[in-house]
Amino acid sequence: MNNKFEKRAKRVYTMFACLVLVTVMTVCPAFAADDPLAVVTNLSDFIFSLIRAIGLILLGFGILQIGLSLKSHDPSQRANGMLTVAGGIVITFTKEILALITG
Repeated sequence: MNNKFEKRAKRVYTMFACLVLVTVMTVCPAFAADDPLAVVTNLSDFIFSLIRAIGLILLGFGILQIGLSLKSHDPSQRANGMLTVAGGIVITFTKEILALITG
């Protein structure tokens, strides 16, 4: 029973030592920008690019919806497609709209 406990303790210690070794070996330095304003600007550009991508996806989906409604002669689907296209355009150009509003 004591021998079994020692083997288990040795195995746990080996796993812990390997985990610590892997953690220490995979640490990579992070170089921060000197200007904090540049970091905020980069984050803002990244977020607006994500918003633009979502707007383009909605725009494409709206165009697809309009095309399908023309094929099936469904006026309610056509109206929904036009609203989706309009929303996609607004979302795609959110950064430019905000720039116009804020001056």
